[in-house]
Amino acid sequence: MSKCYCGRSQTYDSCCGSIHNDIRQALTAEDLMRSRYTAFVLAKGDYLMKSHHSSTRSIKEKKSIVQWAKSVKWIKLEVLHTTKGLASDEKGTVTFKAFYFENGALEFIHEDSSFVKENGYWVYLGEN
Repeated sequence: MSKCYCGRSQTYDSCCGSIHNDIRQALTAEDLMRSRYTAFVLAKGDYLMKSHHSSTRSIKEKKSIVQWAKSVKWIKLEVLHTTKGLASDEKGTVTFKAFYFENGALEFIHEDSSFVKENGYWVYLGEN
């Protein structure tokens, strides 16, 4: 079996798939960030909205986000640094690069992202 899209050695079902089925399975900010990357790979718009903090979530952009996610070829995720974001924390940051091909060119997103717990589970707040 192949490893999860997020780059961990587990299968999708035992890694990000379990988080997509139950967001509370993301025990750390990094788990949540990796599951969001995988949701972009799979164009899971509903999950991308659910895993986004209510104060920064833009439901009206869901369709365009899904269209864009489907229009690129996702290559890999590199987690560069994490600060806090453990199961016992209420907030944390994850710095990452997400590589993809768009219009024949290799591109990447480099972001220092903030995550917080909302309703008892990790969500993406936004870029720092």
